[in-house]
Amino acid sequence: METQLPMFDWAGDRRARITFGLQPVPLPGSPEPSRQVIEAGVLADELGFDAFYQPDHPAWAPDCWVHLAAVAVLTRNVRLGTIVSSVPYRSAAHLARLAADVDQLSRGRVVLGLGIGWDVAEFARLEISMATVPDRQAALRRAVDTIRETWAGRPSSPDRPFLPPKQPSGPPIIIAGAGRRTLRLVAEVADGCNFGPSETTGGVTSPDDVRRTLDVIAGHCREIGRPVEQVLPTHFTSWAMLGETEVAAQAKVARHYPDGLTESQRKTRLVATPDGAVDYFQSLADAGIRHFVVQCQDATDHETFRLLASDVIPRVRCP
Repeated sequence: METQLPMFDWAGDRRARITFGLQPVPLPGSPEPSRQVIEAGVLADELGFDAFYQPDHPAWAPDCWVHLAAVAVLTRNVRLGTIVSSVPYRSAAHLARLAADVDQLSRGRVVLGLGIGWDVAEFARLEISMATVPDRQAALRRAVDTIRETWAGRPSSPDRPFLPPKQPSGPPIIIAGAGRRTLRLVAEVADGCNFGPSETTGGVTSPDDVRRTLDVIAGHCREIGRPVEQVLPTHFTSWAMLGETEVAAQAKVARHYPDGLTESQRKTRLVATPDGAVDYFQSLADAGIRHFVVQCQDATDHETFRLLASDVIPRVRCP
């Protein structure tokens, strides 16, 4: 089965500008996690974020597709997606159905992020066998093929046709990770890549790492004869905690990490004033990133959302 890439240029439309997506996650033990996610989604739309994302951790977090559907009917402009849906958790046909339904509810605003999964404990809790990395990567490739074929109505039943997504050629697909096989797959079939500094998001920690990773994708694109401009470079921030002052930002760290951040967490948490956040994102934009997925692991931290929208996003420029 050969994957057919979308006919519209979702990536090209964003290559000449910098856009931001917000991914809020309720704190463990939050009494009203669903309300927090939905309120954050509505606020993201009001603040003008390009996209609102949810992670896919059904063993311990609100179901991403249920909550994206709820946000879809309450918003008008913000794109809605997963960063990322874990392919082993559902059949590809089921995932195609979920994305198509939310695309219809949102009138064509879905972005489908896909990955191979990494949480060993979650696989066990879901009673799903965790295959080897190469096997999960092969399954990801098959899933992309199946999803796009399903959206296109193939195979089709005359009496029970597949109800398609709103976007004529289907939602754009982002593939997460920075491994050798993953980057090749991005070049072959994805509309966007996604990676970040944590081990689970690719270990891409510096602007130079970003340049090297994007150069690999560009090389694969040249080999297969695909314009690299069709692949949108996106970056993942594991947790942004912003404050109007350095003291205010550090107070959030003290609240969530009373024993302080580990070395690994210092690499993956953005703790900053708006000025510091602008410097951080601008350095990555200068290295080639065009879309930022900013996760906040406290869905009630509306101050961070508002500071991003008012004091950071307008100041990060496309080189």
